Amino acid sequence: MITLMKRLWRDRRGNALIVAGACLPLIVGSVGLASDTVQWALWKRQLQRSADSAAIAGVYAIVDGKTVGNDCSNIAGATYANPVAWDVKTNNRLSQGNPTCTVSNPPSAGGYTSNSNAVRVTLSTQKVLAFSSMFMSAAPTITATATAAIVPTGKYCVIALEDGNETGIDATGSTTVNLGCGMITNATSMEAAVATGSSSVTASPIAAVGGIPASTHWGTGTVLQPFTVQQPDPFANVPTPTPSNCKKFNDWITTGENKTNKSATVDNPTGVICISGESGGSLAIQGDVTLAPGVYILDSTELKMDTNSASITCDGCTIILTGTPPKGVQITGGEVNMSAPDSGTYKGILFFQDRNAEVLNPVKINGNSDSYIEGALYFPQANLTYNGTSGQNTACMQLVTRQVTFTGNSDITNTCPPGSGSGSFDGQSIRLVE
Repeated sequence: MITLMKRLWRDRRGNALIVAGACLPLIVGSVGLASDTVQWALWKRQLQRSADSAAIAGVYAIVDGKTVGNDCSNIAGATYANPVAWDVKTNNRLSQGNPTCTVSNPPSAGGYTSNSNAVRVTLSTQKVLAFSSMFMSAAPTITATATAAIVPTGKYCVIALEDGNETGIDATGSTTVNLGCGMITNATSMEAAVATGSSSVTASPIAAVGGIPASTHWGTGTVLQPFTVQQPDPFANVPTPTPSNCKKFNDWITTGENKTNKSATVDNPTGVICISGESGGSLAIQGDVTLAPGVYILDSTELKMDTNSASITCDGCTIILTGTPPKGVQITGGEVNMSAPDSGTYKGILFFQDRNAEVLNPVKINGNSDSYIEGALYFPQANLTYNGTSGQNTACMQLVTRQVTFTGNSDITNTCPPGSGSGSFDGQSIRLVE
């Protein structure tokens, strides 16, 4: 017996077994703690995702004119009327019920407490896990917080209002576009804004609700912002006047020997006149025409100039295209020297087309090297083709149209003279800020 005990005492395999048995609780405990830690980390990520989504949903609700409120406690019974709680309900990925939710608009803490367009959402959950509950008196509370807000994204002087699965901005051919500001389209296509051919586009940022294909034709340093928030129509609240007392164009000519649109100065003592087409609903500029400052309403009349020797000049005027139906502009030749008014209802607007115009009606505007254009070209339903020649002088020119195509050798800048009624538009986007 004594000999057997001595052999057992000297046996190393027995020692290893004892040591392994002593360490087994530590191994099992480490595995259990690691498993619980992974679960806590997963819940934290799921909560953060839900908080981020809910905060963004709250800001989108503000953009849509809805009330966010300061209560999202009723997640289970949430409806669209409570956008934050509804988003948490829809995007909750926790396996055991809904989290606790608090929302504040403006945020109750952080760097956006004075911003009424910011929403702060805090989600929390407390769940018992099998292993950690053996050593903890209470389960830890997991919390995630997110703040979203409307933030500026840049200055735009081209807005394409196309909101379908189409291309809203297209630079093609050998065009050279130098804006000094950005372009944005509401188009949802994966090719919402494109630059192809031999075009060269210097404009930043380039933004779209849809996608923007990468291209060597975007200028160096151009910031591309695909999948951004829709840009509102900046002139949506500008009224369309009702035509009245309309006369033929020649009846307004007060000077000039030839009354067939050759050379004439149109006097506008009342500030507003209504013109109807001479023939076929068209006002054809065939000579040198100067318009006094004011508002010119073209009733079911197209403005047309296709003669290289012709010109149209006005300083402080707005051309409004309305009627049944509203028509467009076809300037494919000649010299354009026009600037928008600096004050009044149509401040900063050079061309204004009725919103009831035919969808994607064609509008073409060219200008030679002696042309000057200052102001907004507002064609909310038109497919505008802009084809200017090199050296054309444009100041504060804004394009707000359904679709826009730059072709030829366009050269557009956006340097505004002091006191001008025109200027670029502020872009906006919804982002997580904290």
